[in-house]
Amino acid sequence: MDKLDNLSTVLGLIAVAGGLGTAAFGLVDASKAVWGGVSRAGFSFIRTTVASVLGPRPAATPTFGHDQVIGTLRANWMNGMAKADQKAAAKALIRLMLTPASVTNMANAVGVDATALATAVTHANTGTALTAADLAAIGAYDVKVSALLDFAYERGDQLYRNFAKLVAAILAIVLAVGAKRIVDGVLFDSRLVPALLLGLVATPLAPIAKDVSSSLQAAAKAVGALKR
Repeated sequence: MDKLDNLSTVLGLIAVAGGLGTAAFGLVDASKAVWGGVSRAGFSFIRTTVASVLGPRPAATPTFGHDQVIGTLRANWMNGMAKADQKAAAKALIRLMLTPASVTNMANAVGVDATALATAVTHANTGTALTAADLAAIGAYDVKVSALLDFAYERGDQLYRNFAKLVAAILAIVLAVGAKRIVDGVLFDSRLVPALLLGLVATPLAPIAKDVSSSLQAAAKAVGALKR
């Protein structure tokens, strides 16, 4: 019975930790309703990269310019659009900004032949058939832009995930300590450290708590069957 009681205690702690972690992640997700919350994390990499690719702002503010491009990409990021779709949208918007007036600066920003790209853009805008040299120039530009966007989005996604997990861990600890205070009526005693540890493991355990609990139950049944 002692072993069964110990197993029940472990399963109970796993369930509590899983619920605590889920609640913390729920609060993190709810924070997006307040000026974007944690979803703002990581976008700085994308904003900086795209701004550098677009080059200097034009003297006259266009109807759809740098601010609108960054704003659209920020909205896609905060709304949780699939990363591949975000990259495709960013690439399309950058291509939209590639005009005869901006092509030189934008070509220099990514390190491709500005003259060849300017010729290709002019041909495309005037409806002239693109030559092999034009296609090569546009292809080289697209490869450079894609590489820069890949780097920016991967770094941004990494920062976002790590930041969200950190905030969730802090919230899980606060929830665990708060629950301990409510149940025990006192904060500082011998049960404070276990409460802190429970909150600490709640975040990484939350996504797999059910699987771990099921595995332990199955293992206990298997061991019990072998002993019969």
